[in-house]
Amino acid sequence: MVLRTFGTFLGLVALLSGCATSRSGLVRESGESVVFVGEVPAALQAVPVGPVVVRSTFLPQTGTVVYVEGEDYRLDQAAGTLRRTPGSRLPDFRTNVLYGATNFDHSKYPGFGNTAFFAFVDYSHAPGAPWPVQADQTALLPRSRARLAQGGPFKIVAFGDSITAGGDATSPGLIFWQRWAESLQRRFPQAQITAVNGATGGDSTVQGLQRLEDKVLKERPDLVLIGFGMNDHNRGGVPVLQFAANLRTMIDRIRAATPAEVVLFSAFPPNPEWKFGSHHMEDYAAATVRVAAETGCAYADVFTNWQAIATRKKPEDLLGNNINHPNDFGHDVYYRVFLALGL
Repeated sequence: MVLRTFGTFLGLVALLSGCATSRSGLVRESGESVVFVGEVPAALQAVPVGPVVVRSTFLPQTGTVVYVEGEDYRLDQAAGTLRRTPGSRLPDFRTNVLYGATNFDHSKYPGFGNTAFFAFVDYSHAPGAPWPVQADQTALLPRSRARLAQGGPFKIVAFGDSITAGGDATSPGLIFWQRWAESLQRRFPQAQITAVNGATGGDSTVQGLQRLEDKVLKERPDLVLIGFGMNDHNRGGVPVLQFAANLRTMIDRIRAATPAEVVLFSAFPPNPEWKFGSHHMEDYAAATVRVAAETGCAYADVFTNWQAIATRKKPEDLLGNNINHPNDFGHDVYYRVFLALGL
């Protein structure tokens, strides 16, 4: 999939999602996802100040349901939680086919997925610890910065697995790298940015190496975003040392064949009850950091920032397929980390 023209939909996404600091000094969060399990309180990542808005879609759109406080949910301001009321219109996760499943094989649960069970919350909160925690990477992307500032054609290739391909984003315009490319287009209006989806669902770094020529090198990119790890980390997948070696080989081949710079980015832990995960994603994230440092590539630290949000949230709150794909808010987490790269 190639993004050649950035339209008004993406502009609306940029305007309404993510977070911003208001004149009052409060931080505004938009589109944070939660899943309600009966009447058990569902936690927000921060304690809200003032009213909240709870709706059925990440962005307001035709057909969006706006839920009513006191009728559909109750807010515990001090605890930073929402509770579904009896008879609420909010979906109840207890009706999800994977509710209560442990060590589950998703193939045995037709219709699995969380998309129909999310609610999305807008609210303000007092400033806390800086988030995302992401070092500026512009010193590692000098050619990209210069080319963007100069103007003219600039091609980004997003290379990786189903997460990079946009798995469980409800619209192509909500895929994190599409949004990031659009933000670069706004910042550098003289550039002619093309963003190419070179990712393939189910791939590990082994398949990535096999597809590198066709998916990346033939595109003659200026910047390559590389995101693997979810499938490498699975049981029977790619050992960490081989994973790191495969990333190095990708970088070496890209640099030998193109003038492109590279951004490596980490993944996040899948559902801890998923049967096929090794549940050692921290090792693959650490390997990605090491390879970035050893090769002088930029690094987007999705893993650390995802884990920071997950301290108050259930895995189901963030997973579009309830296994290993981010939902629209999860793609927003990726997007905000990429914004913090500083390019």
